[in-house]
Amino acid sequence: MTYPALTRTKFTVAALFLAAVLGLTACGPSTSNYPGRPDGKSGPNNPTGAQQRESIFGEDGLRLFGGGSSDDAAGSGIGVNSFLWRASLDTLSFMPLASADPFGGVIITDWYRDPKAEGERFKVTVYILDRRLRADGLKVAVFRQARDNRGDWVDASVAPATAIQIENAILVRARQLRINTIEASEKK
Repeated sequence: MTYPALTRTKFTVAALFLAAVLGLTACGPSTSNYPGRPDGKSGPNNPTGAQQRESIFGEDGLRLFGGGSSDDAAGSGIGVNSFLWRASLDTLSFMPLASADPFGGVIITDWYRDPKAEGERFKVTVYILDRRLRADGLKVAVFRQARDNRGDWVDASVAPATAIQIENAILVRARQLRINTIEASEKK
């Protein structure tokens, strides 16, 4: 007694598996020892020191934990200036952190209620826009909510100077971190 549907299913699965294996092996690197073309130049699957493949991660490759030059945000592997990143986290350390993306350069805090200011809460979003330590490489957005008569949180206005004060505090801290790093490297 045969089961034609079961046999076809097994055949289909085996054929798909074989196609997947062949497809993946075709994507692998060449291990050919072919010396190259008759004119002495190498082929695309056999690059020499003079012919290197391009990388999507750039010339230096993917660096997660440092190893770069001092021009490159103190050798950080993050996508933004490491001094601005650390200074932002230090400056906002009193607020609960909701999200931090070091590659995109976005820090979002959760709502913070100051015990001295009942009936209002704040939330801050920091955007680090550059890999260099520059004043225009940083943007801060501050959100404020206040309780209404029913006790619900309602959006309220924030003084424009508040965001500027936080930006200035972050920039001062970033400069301190950079100076400390330079002094530490000079002592070595």
